[in-house]
Amino acid sequence: MRYRELQKRIKENEGFSLKPYNDQLGFLTIGYGHLILPSESNLAKKKITKIKLEKIFIKDIKKAIKDYEKFLKKNTFNKNDEELLIEMVFQIGVKRVLKFKNLLSNMREKNKYLVCFEMMKSLWYNQTPNRVKKLIKTFLKNEKR
Repeated sequence: MRYRELQKRIKENEGFSLKPYNDQLGFLTIGYGHLILPSESNLAKKKITKIKLEKIFIKDIKKAIKDYEKFLKKNTFNKNDEELLIEMVFQIGVKRVLKFKNLLSNMREKNKYLVCFEMMKSLWYNQTPNRVKKLIKTFLKNEKR
């Protein structure tokens, strides 16, 4: 699968839990940041193995990539932009990422600092500031290559 480094980074940013926990917004989550859906209530009730949670992570990352390709890839983004957007989709979902109109516009215009500004002035930043700061740092570092 493509995006090996991105997968590794998402895992680091998400952290891992064998047991269900409430995320920053109070949603029941497990594994590498997997939101437990109402149809998956069994994930909260029975013991789940790390192998099973790894499979769920692969499914989640594939969905994030598929959503990126369906809704965002129509633009010509470089690898760095693409990975940032995929990680955003993984964390907050494609519908919320599509609301970042100024961020996407600045990305298309190659205004990397305005992309970061849009990230910092968002509700997303207020909810997960350390995660967003880390993504900004990675984004800027990778832009210099």
